Amino acid sequence: MHMSRGTHSRSLTTRRRSIIAGVSLLAISAVAAHGQSANGASNASDDEDTRLAPIVVTDTATGQPPATGTVGQPPEAYAGGQVAKGARLGALGNRSIMKTPFSITAYTAQLIRDQQARTVADLTLNDPSVRSDAPTFSERDSFFIRGFSVVNLDVLYDGLPYLANPRRSFLEGVERVEVLKGPTAFVNGGIGRVGGTINLVPKRAGDEPLTRLTTTYRSDTQFSNHVDIARRYGPAGEWGIRANGSYRFGDTAMDNNEIKVGVGALGLDYEGEDVRASLDLNYSNQKIDAPTSLFNAAASGIAIPSAPDGSINTANPFEYHDSSHKMAAARIEYDLFDNTTLYAAAGASRYREDFLTSSYTINNVNGTALSELSIQPQQIDGYSGEVGVRSEFDTGPVNHKVNLSLQTSLNENYRGGFAPGALGLPAAYTTNIYSPVYLSSSAVSGLNLPTSDNLPLFADLLSTSIAFSDTLGFFDERLEVTLGGRYQEMRQRGYNTRPDRGVVGVQNYFYDEGRFSPAVAANFSLTNDLSVYANYVEALTEGAIAPATAANANEVFRPFVNKQKEIGFKYDLGNVAFTAALFEIRQASGYTTAATNIYSVDGLQVNRGIELSAFGEPIDGLRLLGGVTFMDAELARTRNGTADGKDAPGVPKTAVSLYGEYDLPSVENLTLTGRVVYSGSTFYDQANTQKVDGWTRVDLGARYKFERENGKPIEIRANVENVFNENYWASSARGYLAAGAPRTFMVSASFDF
Repeated sequence: MHMSRGTHSRSLTTRRRSIIAGVSLLAISAVAAHGQSANGASNASDDEDTRLAPIVVTDTATGQPPATGTVGQPPEAYAGGQVAKGARLGALGNRSIMKTPFSITAYTAQLIRDQQARTVADLTLNDPSVRSDAPTFSERDSFFIRGFSVVNLDVLYDGLPYLANPRRSFLEGVERVEVLKGPTAFVNGGIGRVGGTINLVPKRAGDEPLTRLTTTYRSDTQFSNHVDIARRYGPAGEWGIRANGSYRFGDTAMDNNEIKVGVGALGLDYEGEDVRASLDLNYSNQKIDAPTSLFNAAASGIAIPSAPDGSINTANPFEYHDSSHKMAAARIEYDLFDNTTLYAAAGASRYREDFLTSSYTINNVNGTALSELSIQPQQIDGYSGEVGVRSEFDTGPVNHKVNLSLQTSLNENYRGGFAPGALGLPAAYTTNIYSPVYLSSSAVSGLNLPTSDNLPLFADLLSTSIAFSDTLGFFDERLEVTLGGRYQEMRQRGYNTRPDRGVVGVQNYFYDEGRFSPAVAANFSLTNDLSVYANYVEALTEGAIAPATAANANEVFRPFVNKQKEIGFKYDLGNVAFTAALFEIRQASGYTTAATNIYSVDGLQVNRGIELSAFGEPIDGLRLLGGVTFMDAELARTRNGTADGKDAPGVPKTAVSLYGEYDLPSVENLTLTGRVVYSGSTFYDQANTQKVDGWTRVDLGARYKFERENGKPIEIRANVENVFNENYWASSARGYLAAGAPRTFMVSASFDF
């Protein structure tokens, strides 16, 4: 008798039920063997031997945590394997996507492999409401979700803030990438973001041993190797270990750009009868020669020039960006009762970066730009922890899913400061985005540039909160209503790090604010397949800081209160699902008045949108993923009303992401893939006088799978991104222009041993 591994409590009652079920199945099988088939014919002649198929009695465990837990294997994949049926809704725990009154998508490890995604930005391109606003060959990922900025610092790791790499999250050790859209402080704690939150779910060892080697080539001469090993140990497989390691190096498709990336991820877990625990240790480093500039700003009033060829690099060959990231995170759950789980989690991270990079301002439609070299080493430390209890019970005809949690998080930023020109860097010089001018390496040779060692504290942000929610289920849970909220206290401090602006270490801003943010949501299942939902949520986010170019540079403003209203429906046909959402988000916004050069937070941005999406396998061998988003992002309450009613900068009115796979019936195990990504035109400025053209990108690919003589699979994948080599501004958000990547070829081979 084989007992499969399970992650929920293996109580005596459960085991007895398993044995009874197994014995019953054995008896039924014996009767059926001597009886008749479904059409009434005899199964065997009287003199024929009766042979019973082997009966395997298993525990009722599924490898997934109980309803009130989260540690263990994540929810199973939906038809097609590209997204999951469920996701972690922060403190609310694992919830079914189709019955959750929020917009959430969980991309699977299978999709990560099939699209050869390296970072979170590669994967979120499948969602039309998520766009990257950082260049591919820079040092960072940064996002716009529902038209609002969400930087990589805001990405969660296993539900905890400030642990993931603040610049770029690599996917070697990641099982799921979950995207929750809308204000998220209620379910996730931390500071949250008004547009949404991305959560990384780490890999865990499964029941079957895994040893996989993946080798990849990416144009121009980028090579990488990735090893993924998983094992379980113990009498019932209680102990699990999952180790991932990779190294990528070589020249990219951009001139002079070379990237070296090393990643190590170790995931340990324990699955006992009533206790589940996990420990994750991550390390990554990224070294880039001639990183493309993120800060490609355009001067006020000029016509935005056409985007340059994606292979052109304006960075000098001697420029660099070197960074490292270390992280540890632990989580534990204890089933106090069959319906109640106590949980706790904590983690810490440290990120350090040294760089010498350029930024430039485009001055005319011909692409002439003023370039400046800059250096600002920094260290970012993150700490996060939470404790809570989840319980599920009935009071008469009403079912309750209750959660009470406490969370705290701290983000510390250590930064070097210097006066322009104090380090001996060359003065600003003229270049061109189509025909760059490069300085000689002698311009910086011999300079004693500062590093990320022993930096002064620049700013810190402490958040402490308590959240409570009760999801009430009526009519056999056909109607579920979630009531709750989070009381949050936020303390932010800042210190001078510029010697030319006074004494280093002197506190130059401080605030300590607290507020309760309510949340109300409901989901009603009209049928077993169709549900409608609505939510109203508020979220508190830290106040804006006046930019360095403003007359009141570094002035800190009070925290923002953000509000969202959303209604939608979800239709699940079993093999394909459709969702629609209609939302409105309101967020305070800041701007610099041209006449006074003073930055103030007097404005309001209101984003209204419609999201339509589909995923699944509508017919055997055809898999679809993606959708379309229509957005109306407007400004209000601007200075003297000069920009009221104008489009918010950087937000397209229409965005499309459609990905598909088709298994060729004529060639077994051969799959063709394709993706179309479209973003409409945007405005660069608040006055809507500087227009940025829209763009369309087409990706194509194929994969082939076969088995060796030992039965172990080999998978070959080939993808071409930006097949038609279109030149485009991928983003015009946050006052910057980010050029899209050129045509890029990728080929990989995965070997299981």
